Amino acid sequence: MTEWKEFSVSINNDASEPVSAIFDALGSAGVSITDRNDFLTLPGSSTGELWELDEANFPQDGVIIKGYFTEFDNLEQIESELNTRILKLKDFGIPIDGYSLDVKDVVEEEWAHAWKKYYHPVSITRFMTVVPQWEEYKPQFIDERVCYLDPGLAFGTGTHPTTQLCIQALETTVRKGDTVFDVGTGSGVLSIVSALYGAETIKAYDLDEIAVKSARDNIKLNNLQDTIEVSTSNLLQGIEGKADIIVANILAEIIMLFVEDAYGKLNDGGLFITSGIIADKKDQIIEECIKHKFEIIQVNQMKDWVAIIAKKEDKDVS
Repeated sequence: MTEWKEFSVSINNDASEPVSAIFDALGSAGVSITDRNDFLTLPGSSTGELWELDEANFPQDGVIIKGYFTEFDNLEQIESELNTRILKLKDFGIPIDGYSLDVKDVVEEEWAHAWKKYYHPVSITRFMTVVPQWEEYKPQFIDERVCYLDPGLAFGTGTHPTTQLCIQALETTVRKGDTVFDVGTGSGVLSIVSALYGAETIKAYDLDEIAVKSARDNIKLNNLQDTIEVSTSNLLQGIEGKADIIVANILAEIIMLFVEDAYGKLNDGGLFITSGIIADKKDQIIEECIKHKFEIIQVNQMKDWVAIIAKKEDKDVS
């Protein structure tokens, strides 16, 4: 097992990027920046549902920048050079208020699980809670659904605004017996919640093989292998059959590429739910949907992110 040295620099915010560059120049295997302001913008951080702030790790002022070196590096020289270069930042007009340097041993195995202490159940809606697989959780309501995830590969943990917007949209649109196509499934979270909301057949697609494996693992974790089928695909290319709902939580630029395909793959009256859309891209997606004969049913926004629910023409309605 490799042993590592963690060099931890406490310093003011203005020195964050220069210190990170110094770590890179010295050959650090990785650099992390702990900034209290970043923590406070995470979904759930204000309520304590998702992240649990440790005051020792999140200073009131300044940042903590960490670099990592192995036992095979010249650690004494690295420590001396790191200290020298940081002190010289003053010569370039960069303040180093609050500067301190701490060095400690880190065992590689500890990293694999250390982040888990910050991850907790998060209530996305009144009826849906996302729970990390290692947490014990008792539903608070008789009709509450629980989606279990292993977020280790970071393909979507249900906490980002775009994912929450999609889950909220699915809660109001999925009907028992529906067929759902999940394009760009990532962790599989949207497929899983679709099944929990009553969808009968779910087909999940992703171009990334690692994402496909992550989705399959999470689907198995929720015992939904018989309901959800995961496969590798580039958007909807070569996909057979039609769906009642197509959901895609991916970048706006990617959504633009398959709006027409989505229309063709929906049953009459079917819904196209899209997110991953930054607010200033909203009008582009709406225009593209209207261009391909979708009716815009709903546009929802959370922070700077948008989700759009569009409907295919229902030919049975005169």
